[in-house]
Amino acid sequence: MDRRQLLINLALGGLTVSGLAACSGAESGQPVLKVGSQRGGTKAVLIASGALEGVPYRIEWSEFPAAAPLLEAVGAGAVDLGEAGDAPFLFAYAGGARIKAVQAGRSGGSSTVILVRKDSPIASPADLKGKKIATGRGSIGHYLLLRVLENAGLKPTDASIVYLSPGDAKAAFTAGSIDAWVTWGSYVALARLHDAARILVDGEGLLGGFGYEAASERAIAEKRPQIEDFLRRLAKARRWAADNPDAFGKVLAKETGLSEEVALYTVRQYRILPAPLGEDSVKEARAVLDRFRAAGAVNTTRDPAAAFDASFNGALA
Repeated sequence: MDRRQLLINLALGGLTVSGLAACSGAESGQPVLKVGSQRGGTKAVLIASGALEGVPYRIEWSEFPAAAPLLEAVGAGAVDLGEAGDAPFLFAYAGGARIKAVQAGRSGGSSTVILVRKDSPIASPADLKGKKIATGRGSIGHYLLLRVLENAGLKPTDASIVYLSPGDAKAAFTAGSIDAWVTWGSYVALARLHDAARILVDGEGLLGGFGYEAASERAIAEKRPQIEDFLRRLAKARRWAADNPDAFGKVLAKETGLSEEVALYTVRQYRILPAPLGEDSVKEARAVLDRFRAAGAVNTTRDPAAAFDASFNGALA
């Protein structure tokens, strides 16, 4: 087993890889683009929209449970590109990953939330003092928690932050072994619809709402035509999903195994539209990394301006 496969297996405990044809890229004579997708993410929206019709290369999909292992795989060259929120992307970049953002997507911040159980005595962000709160290290949830604690006059050390994967955090939340959970997307829908969880606060006005398709530096150098075509199709798919949330929700349910109720809740709360990379991205990136540094989560001085490759902006047309 080579180092790249070992990395993925360790990060994921196994993953699902699928292609768009039965034969391998070598057998078909087509170039191969290796794409990472989080559950219900890039793969689902491209399939639902039909934007992959006529793709002139083979796509090998790798499914990841969260952004951190996906970005580890991109940085290691195990996959060529994949999507992540701005905080985990910047956290990985600050850690030295040889990756760059090649396309931005932007949504409101309301799809990332701090959840408490329906009978919790926590009524305001100030009540988080001394409480056990779960989120992913370096995730968009981690960043939201830092913002919320700061606005409540609290330091990160005033709460007990527990770093868990989304699946482990969900189990801990349901079991009552944590007081609050900072999460996003379909995890919010599951907690709200199945456990009647309360939203203590969401990220509207606190988060920039950026997400990025991140590619390895090697893939950018060696697979530019395929990446440009993929990004063009992704931009088209994002616009379709924003205009057709109900149709997207039905396909998302089939693709992920979520109930239609959960899938529809998810897509109605989270709509992302393609956006060009530019100064807004850099400005937000610096703000995110400044807060991670202040919290002691990162110690790098790596300038995030170099994390963005705007040469692919033409794919938005």
